[in-house]
Amino acid sequence: MSTPDLLPQFNSAVAAAEALSRDVTAYRALADDALLQVARRSADAQRLMGTTAAVIAGEIARRSAISLGHDGLAQRTGYRTAIELVRVTTGLSGREAAAAVRVGTLVQDATDPHSWRHALGQAVGQGALSVGAADSIRAGLGEPSARVSESALAEATKRLCSESETLDTDRLFRRARELRDELDEAGIAERENERRDARSLTFTRLPDGMSRLTWLMDPETATITSDLWDRATSPRRGGPRFVDAGSTDFERAKQITDDPRSTAQLASDVFVELLRQGAAADSSQLLGSGAPVVHLLVLNAALDESDGEAMGASAGHTQGPAYGHPHAHGHLEGQLDPVSIETIQRALCSSTIEPILFDDSGHALDVGRDRRLYTRKQRQALAVRDGGCMFPGCDRPPSWTEAHHTKHWSRDRGSTNIDDGILLCRHHHLLCHNNHWEIQQAERGFVLIPPIDVDPDQVPIPLPSKSAALRELRAAAS
Repeated sequence: MSTPDLLPQFNSAVAAAEALSRDVTAYRALADDALLQVARRSADAQRLMGTTAAVIAGEIARRSAISLGHDGLAQRTGYRTAIELVRVTTGLSGREAAAAVRVGTLVQDATDPHSWRHALGQAVGQGALSVGAADSIRAGLGEPSARVSESALAEATKRLCSESETLDTDRLFRRARELRDELDEAGIAERENERRDARSLTFTRLPDGMSRLTWLMDPETATITSDLWDRATSPRRGGPRFVDAGSTDFERAKQITDDPRSTAQLASDVFVELLRQGAAADSSQLLGSGAPVVHLLVLNAALDESDGEAMGASAGHTQGPAYGHPHAHGHLEGQLDPVSIETIQRALCSSTIEPILFDDSGHALDVGRDRRLYTRKQRQALAVRDGGCMFPGCDRPPSWTEAHHTKHWSRDRGSTNIDDGILLCRHHHLLCHNNHWEIQQAERGFVLIPPIDVDPDQVPIPLPSKSAALRELRAAAS
């Protein structure tokens, strides 16, 4: 089938999907059997489209191979990896895009009929196996080894493909692990080491202003951590029991009973304090020294005004609420939601809080051409203003970025100041220099100019700040 025939097929598929009813009342009118039949057919359609998308992702990955360098499809179009390109192009989550690339690559590599992946690739290519199911089988079975041959894994793959119709992806993964254990009982120690190698700690900022710490623990780490968790929460979960009035234990039991925090909140507060105290006691494993430093971002005028209002209130004046001014709030660096002026005043008493003040126009430190590298204070100001790597589609935080001169230091005789600086991760910093992407100042911020081989018209791409904090501070000042 020639490539030009593919796009009309997808256009027809999208049109057919758009014609499907999304009227709630229509589904309410269905009998139970009919509703379940529709649900199954909907799942069939999702599986087929998902596996097709994986095949496409695999081809994108092939054209973005690391060996191609900056000539690869992903890097040539401004993305670090094929997964990032698939994520931005399709709107999939990072996890979904990674799975699509893994399974699509598996299909690309499954052309050898003697490979254990052949049956798996065929099942995906024929639409008989979903992306999630294929990824579960791949991860659960692992790779051939001196004790497990290609042919043994191939037989296990065929068996799992036939069982996949009655198993969800989690159960399919466990089933694949069971088959691997049956084939390779002697490899238990290796798989224990694999579990240790899989340990990870990830920090995710959520859109509602909260953040999530996800800790994947190997058994040894879990044993240590669970002991601390039990010691922090067991008094609350078990409750105070049979203590003498007037004793130290009685007072501690009463504190536990009267504490308004939930068990989960109590555990969170205990672990935060353990981290704070541990960092202050021994920071040898950390970049920098001492307890964590938090950057507090606030307009200087708002802070001065709130100080004056607080002094007036403390003197007994009643001209209005001490903190009622709409500008009287700030931001913790890296967090989306503002914090109240009360929190700012409290936080400024802490030695781990470093305030960063801005005037109403957002101006910051400028040291001109007598210094080539950006100073720490300038980097802090750029981090606040840009919020991370400014390249479109990149989610690297400020701590992963480098300060780029939009007017190049040697070529344009640019200055090391905030107005001519912008944050880029190392990948996109190299891309701008090596592949001739240009960044220019515009009326409101910066624009990205693609090279001619990417866009012959070189249409400017706006680069809005990714810092919610500075956007709100500027809005408050206007």
